[in-house]
Amino acid sequence: MAYVSLPTLDQMAPPVREQLEAARAKTGDPGEIAYLVAIRPDIFNMTMVMVRTLLLTQTQLPFHVKESIALLVSVQNRCDMCIGEHVRIARLLGMSEEQVEAAIAGLDAMDVPDNERALLSFCVKAASKESYRIAPSDIAGLKAAGYSDGEILEAVAVVGYFNYINTISNALGAGK
Repeated sequence: MAYVSLPTLDQMAPPVREQLEAARAKTGDPGEIAYLVAIRPDIFNMTMVMVRTLLLTQTQLPFHVKESIALLVSVQNRCDMCIGEHVRIARLLGMSEEQVEAAIAGLDAMDVPDNERALLSFCVKAASKESYRIAPSDIAGLKAAGYSDGEILEAVAVVGYFNYINTISNALGAGK
């Protein structure tokens, strides 16, 4: 149970409630984190724009790469709520049980192409407290692996989203 009071559906602003009900109908219960951000409709709406833009829309990066980033970052941040939610979502998006378990175990356990490994390794570094150490050579390595500036930006945005939502979840006790 979260450390703060969560609104019930009937206490939420109608547009927030409608979005949560639609999400529930499509993918199942959205989890406590959705109720946490629903405390503030403005924060809920901002979060949902990020989710739709980065995670639910087919973009330059394939869904399995984005979900691998989600799992790797959430494991690094020790966000059990987000790990559980993204295990479920990764399966819904077609990742095999082996792929999901490997992502949870970490990059060394993942059987991915070298260029994807380079991107995921970069994302783990970008998610860390050492992200300020990223250098032009790191970006050059990703470009040499075939990634465009847009794909690199998208990967970093997904990392940023998970650092954001993991912090909300951990700091406010989602799923505790």
